[in-house]
Amino acid sequence: MGKQQILIVDDEEVNRMILRGVFEDEYEILEAGNGADANDLIEQNSNIVLILLDVVMPVLDGFGVLDYMKEHELLEKIPVILITGEAVIDSDDQAYAYGVADVMHKPFYPHIVMRRAKNVIELYQNKHNMERRLKEQEDAIRAQEKKLLQSSEFMIDALSSVVEFRSLETGEHIRRIKYFTRIMLKYLMKYFPKYGLTNEQIDEIARAAALHDIGKIGIPDAILLKPGPDRLTPEEFEIMKTHTTIGCDILEKFHADQSDPFYRYCYEICRHHHERWDGGGYPDHLIGEEIPISAHIVAVADVYDALVSPRVYKSPYANNIAYDMIMSGECGQFSPDVLECFALAKEDFFNIVEVIKMFSFS
Repeated sequence: MGKQQILIVDDEEVNRMILRGVFEDEYEILEAGNGADANDLIEQNSNIVLILLDVVMPVLDGFGVLDYMKEHELLEKIPVILITGEAVIDSDDQAYAYGVADVMHKPFYPHIVMRRAKNVIELYQNKHNMERRLKEQEDAIRAQEKKLLQSSEFMIDALSSVVEFRSLETGEHIRRIKYFTRIMLKYLMKYFPKYGLTNEQIDEIARAAALHDIGKIGIPDAILLKPGPDRLTPEEFEIMKTHTTIGCDILEKFHADQSDPFYRYCYEICRHHHERWDGGGYPDHLIGEEIPISAHIVAVADVYDALVSPRVYKSPYANNIAYDMIMSGECGQFSPDVLECFALAKEDFFNIVEVIKMFSFS
């Protein structure tokens, strides 16, 4: 790494000589007689641990050096002790405003300069070491969080797949719902800022969408797998509708921290993804903006995927027919904002369905 360097910047040779004599036994000394030469040395050397800087100099003064260091974000990395011949409060305040570590006035005593310089160097080195350790810890925490998130994602998908396998579905439903949800949320964030969505929230809602039908675990096979166009009696349909509240019961038992935003999104989606804008949905018959936006987005994604996918009770609809059925209100009334996002995402949805079909048959 080489010997640590101290840069002495002063237009008076005698001052540089005195300061050089103070530090040259322990440090490599760099010298400049004006601010312009100092800036060149700062740029050329990477091991400077302290700059002793005069204010009044030809070509470029000390504040010109501070301007250069500020522009290149160096004042946080290299401490500066300003050594000035004028005891002017305004000048001192200006220097501290730049972020210098200390200000000394001429004439100075070499042993005092040495002590204050060593204190500043040690302070900055300790600060840098602490910042480095904190960054290492933050990186380790982020890596652990990533592993936990991946494990959580796997468990969510695995749990959701249990429902799909019971429904005789392929397992692609979860993946498509997450894709569709994420795409519409991106459009919602872009064109409807009133919802205040962030990328982090989009990730959490898309993950939560995988659990929208988890309550179907509690629906008897005789109802869940019943085929035919008029497959469910009114009594059976009432039982089927309870999958929304069963899902919430499951979440309440398995998630300790119910104030967690991810839990809230899971709960909203499980309970309300069958609500409709006009109050014609279930289980709570919510109307309009009473329906959480997370649930309404997933509702459209779920209906579209149900239409374009084969089920035990029907053949798949073509993409454009499914799109028209949703936009026309044939599948229930949805939020105008969500429908606008669905329209914007139309081609994305079509492409996802076709791509997954290709992989399914390959």
